[in-house]
Amino acid sequence: MTNVPDYLTAAEAGRLFRDRKLSPVELTKACLARIAALDPALHAFIEVTAERALAEALQAEGELASGHDRGPFHGIPYGLKDIYDTAGVRTTGHSKLCETRIPDTDCVAQAKLRAGGGVLLGKQSTWEFALGGPSFDLPWPPARNPWDVTRSPMGSSSGAGASIAAGLCLAATGSDTGGSIRMPATVCGIAGLKPTYGLISRRGILPNSYSFDHAGPMAWTVEDCALMLGVMAGYDPVDPGSVDAPAVDYAAALTRDIKGLRVGIVRHWYTQEHEAAPSVIAAMDASIVQLRQLGCTVRDVTLPSLRALGDAKTPITCAEQYAIHEADLKTRPQDFGRSLRFRILPGALIRAEDYVQAMRARAEFTAQIFDMMRDVDILVTAGSFEPAPLLVPDEPPTFLGVKVPSLTSPFNLTGQPALSVCNGFDAAGLPLGMQIAGRPFEDATVLALGHAYEKAAGFRATRPRLDRISLEAAQAA
Repeated sequence: MTNVPDYLTAAEAGRLFRDRKLSPVELTKACLARIAALDPALHAFIEVTAERALAEALQAEGELASGHDRGPFHGIPYGLKDIYDTAGVRTTGHSKLCETRIPDTDCVAQAKLRAGGGVLLGKQSTWEFALGGPSFDLPWPPARNPWDVTRSPMGSSSGAGASIAAGLCLAATGSDTGGSIRMPATVCGIAGLKPTYGLISRRGILPNSYSFDHAGPMAWTVEDCALMLGVMAGYDPVDPGSVDAPAVDYAAALTRDIKGLRVGIVRHWYTQEHEAAPSVIAAMDASIVQLRQLGCTVRDVTLPSLRALGDAKTPITCAEQYAIHEADLKTRPQDFGRSLRFRILPGALIRAEDYVQAMRARAEFTAQIFDMMRDVDILVTAGSFEPAPLLVPDEPPTFLGVKVPSLTSPFNLTGQPALSVCNGFDAAGLPLGMQIAGRPFEDATVLALGHAYEKAAGFRATRPRLDRISLEAAQAA
């Protein structure tokens, strides 16, 4: 095959591999060429592992040709958020503190992807330690949004979101403590799943907040997220947050009938508590119509307020983040980016009483939401209040103040699975997104509904105008 399509999903590539119409080496070379051409403007990668990628692709090609099939991720080029430890390859957390850090072992998730035959293209940009950003005072610049390079891909899985949207890789890993998979997925127009807490091991992933950290897949389609989740999921007795849950064929579950699913729309979060942009509300209204046409039973539901949920989560994350970084804050504070330093410092003032009361509130709110989910199977709400914002240096909030409540962090509080899917575009062509959340360990149901919606809505045919991406545009921003 002489020409590789500009865009392929992982599922499409896998079928072409097995039909002998495309080789992993050809696809990997195409991805590396695309990275070389576009990433100087996007800054989605911190480090490109080209030689390793070609070696892994050659191995995958030989194995598939000989009938040794490792599964649906075999030969698929992917990227790792640069908080995932990689043996022999720098894992920096996008921070000066870890600029030369080279782990001895792979994190569990990377080990699974490698065992599944994946082809590692490199390590991808994040906000510093998956928290502080976007920052312009770090060793590497922040990633840019391929739909408009003057805009942010959000974070903290920013490089993953940008690279998938631009077709630099077919899939990527993210982490999600308050929305760091789903926010980039929303503003970059891709799919991103925060799985049930404990479904994917976090061992070997640089921590942000022990109580809320989730690892998960990001890809152009829900189908690809399901394929990737099947590889990454599994019990790890060394991770204290890991849960020994039955194995699920998430890709096979995409075909399940979603007719009759009871869907609760959390409309008040994005229309009353903080009003979303008109384009977001219009896209959500159209999505609700689509869900009804798919055979779902849809009604509005009321959950605890975003502000109350945020007030429960903030003391916990602040205290845990400070505990993680306390030693470096005391000995080398100048090596933190300004955004991260100011976000972490308030944690020093969180009292034990505050932490305990916040944990109690978390349990109460979680119980309320799960009680509501006795009457609905799925919760649906907006993915963000607005399309991608302009990429400007982060201005940390005053102390613990939050200007805008978070639409994503409530599902970190509860630990339930939540998926972001593209549900339209605004007048300027910027992507919009919708969240689909389910009961704990019902990730397959969330993915099935997301897949059905994605196929019916038809937005997967629209990609960024890459001819608009240029170094001049990035430099002028």
